[in-house]
Amino acid sequence: MSHVGGRDLDSTRHLYPVNASAVLDDVFTALTRRRRLERGEDLPPTDVLGRCAVADEQTVAAATAAAAAAAPEWAATPLATRMALGGLIRDRLAQRAGDLVDLLVAEGCPRTVARWQLDGLATVFSRQTLDHCAGQLHQEFRHGDRTLILRRVADGVVCVNPPRNAPAASALFGASALLAGNAVVVRAPRSAPLGVLFALRELVLPALAELGAPPGTLNFFCARPGPVLRAWLDSDQVDDIFYTGDVERGLELERECVAAGKKPVLELAGNDCVVVWRDADLDGAVAALTESFHGSGQLCMAPNQVVAHPDIAEALLARLAQAAAAIRPGHPGDEDVLLSPVLGAERFFGYLRDALDRGARLVCGGRRLEVDGEPSDTGPFLEPTVLAVDGLAGCREYPAVARETFFPLLPVIVAEPGPDLLDRVLTHVNTNRYGLRNSLWAGDDAVIDRFVARTANGGLLKVNESHLGWVPYLPTHGGTGLTGGVFGEANYPMLRTSHLQGISRPRAAATDAHRLGS
Repeated sequence: MSHVGGRDLDSTRHLYPVNASAVLDDVFTALTRRRRLERGEDLPPTDVLGRCAVADEQTVAAATAAAAAAAPEWAATPLATRMALGGLIRDRLAQRAGDLVDLLVAEGCPRTVARWQLDGLATVFSRQTLDHCAGQLHQEFRHGDRTLILRRVADGVVCVNPPRNAPAASALFGASALLAGNAVVVRAPRSAPLGVLFALRELVLPALAELGAPPGTLNFFCARPGPVLRAWLDSDQVDDIFYTGDVERGLELERECVAAGKKPVLELAGNDCVVVWRDADLDGAVAALTESFHGSGQLCMAPNQVVAHPDIAEALLARLAQAAAAIRPGHPGDEDVLLSPVLGAERFFGYLRDALDRGARLVCGGRRLEVDGEPSDTGPFLEPTVLAVDGLAGCREYPAVARETFFPLLPVIVAEPGPDLLDRVLTHVNTNRYGLRNSLWAGDDAVIDRFVARTANGGLLKVNESHLGWVPYLPTHGGTGLTGGVFGEANYPMLRTSHLQGISRPRAAATDAHRLGS
């Protein structure tokens, strides 16, 4: 059911999500049963995960109205209480992690990837990250007899639109805007609504109730994205729209938000670059590079391209090919399965053909696979694929290098040798139109120091560690360029959905405060 203004609301229309493994085993039967149930036929709910109400436009409007009514009271709640919400969510996440992982797996997320997503949420709500953000939300200083305050004030009503590929984790990430004092509305995607609804209903709502938050502080429903985004843009009650999705729609939405006087917070595509220097730990680098294939590359923060020092390029490619060959498809509940079905396989083969036509070398992969790993002309999986691209010069003429791919295709650019190689690599990284994460694998401290000092692009830079890994204190999301739009940067939602305010409070009335030097 939808949850609006503290009440559960049903609908005349419902969805019946089907277990992803059943779809892999017999797609026609599983999806036919789902469609017949959604038409109202009385059938045994074989392989059906549950029933989900589809919100109508009245429910969507009621959600924003409820949030607007709750926002002032929740924003006035002491900061310590709001930060305690993060701890309660963290504790409930730990208690219900197994249940949430099982539900994400049933919706089609590989178990290993689902656990990784929950590890990321544990970082978002970690004590270290919450303490850091609390310090940014409120600071006090003394100046003479004045108390000076710098604080971040909640924007008001934040509407969250998660993506299809990681909706539950993205919904909880967006819901952390509650900690700034915002009221939040979340749209669950129709393709995978149950994980979102479970996470918000079982983890966040009880925590809000324990703290005495007013009804309407959190509202959620399942509906089509287009009409909902339009309603949010047209509503005078919406302050921020937190959108996760593709670049084209995201940048269009950014323009629409600004025109409507709303703050856009964007989590769009990534085209992350990993640089492997000549003295890198190749085993560690390869382990990080194979993260490109987690979820079949359908994670925005997965490695999308590699720049390899020419001295180690062939050794790196050989090890990477061996590691990629060991990654196999399977049912999402199987342990160690990393690959997911890829719906846009025609784009994969188009990018692959284009790269080969331009002179790239196929190192491994390039085929469709069935769930058992057998090559097939119609398989729903794609084999992890590695390309070797000669030279930084002109490499962005390859769409596989210049754009986010969102499938298991990893181009390795073998850089040309020369005394200015590090400068050319830095230029390549900093001129990437996307700006989510970057990684460096190197042993020379001078190289590392220069890389850290000169890398301006991106929301996060990782050195000699997992590209996908999570680190307390540091942001888990956010970036520059096409990743975050004009206002893009590393993203702590409780900071991005608030605004800075200064306060001067003298002990006694300061009638001469306007004088110079006061």
